[in-house]
Amino acid sequence: MIQLIHVSKDFGGAKKALSDISVEIPDGEFVFLIGPTGAGKTTLIKLITREVSPTEGQVVVDGEDIATIPESQLFLLRRKVGMVFQDLKLLMDRTVFENIAVGMEVLGKTPEEIEKGVTDVLGLVELSDKAQLFPIQLSQGEKQRIALARAIVAGPTILLADEPTGNLDPETSEDILEILKEVNKMGTTIIVVTHNAQIVDTHKKRTITLKAGELVSDEVKGKYQFTKRAHHEGKREHKEERKDHEKED
Repeated sequence: MIQLIHVSKDFGGAKKALSDISVEIPDGEFVFLIGPTGAGKTTLIKLITREVSPTEGQVVVDGEDIATIPESQLFLLRRKVGMVFQDLKLLMDRTVFENIAVGMEVLGKTPEEIEKGVTDVLGLVELSDKAQLFPIQLSQGEKQRIALARAIVAGPTILLADEPTGNLDPETSEDILEILKEVNKMGTTIIVVTHNAQIVDTHKKRTITLKAGELVSDEVKGKYQFTKRAHHEGKREHKEERKDHEKED
């Protein structure tokens, strides 16, 4: 289970990035995390991986306050938590197979385990025939699938996906969501950060909505509730926050 208990995060700007957030996500749940740009979605994700720490409150994963984990032991947390980054972070000088294998190599898996793991996950994302290609030879949708495969190959219990359908056409976006749902059926907790109203409204999963760093709704079968005006307001707030951070620097 993931628990955020009265969590706030202040980067020193005019507004807190997150303000008094309390939410529980049970094991095996599928959650959409939505809200306008600058709402605090990425900050919340970074708190779960302990890339940043809360200014106030607790972030608890599997019963452990992750703020208490020594730096030398953080790798144990990150074994549990797979991450699909918005910019993918693929290694352009390595093949598809090698990109996915990295996640298992750092865990000290044997060559036989790596071969089986990568082969299995390539089958799951339906790219078995692309194993020896390089990222530059792939479409954007295929690159997204490889990033997803790399995140799940080591068997994390939690998967965080930051805008996994960004810049993808509707059909490819649906393909990505279907893969995420298959991973969820295996017992993995899924949290998807998204601005894609269509997939939120279509798949009707639990939806947590943030705005200006505050939790504004948490629905079992949510819908994307933000208008274009709210989206632009969020962008303006985000720009103001960035200016404040630059002044602090």
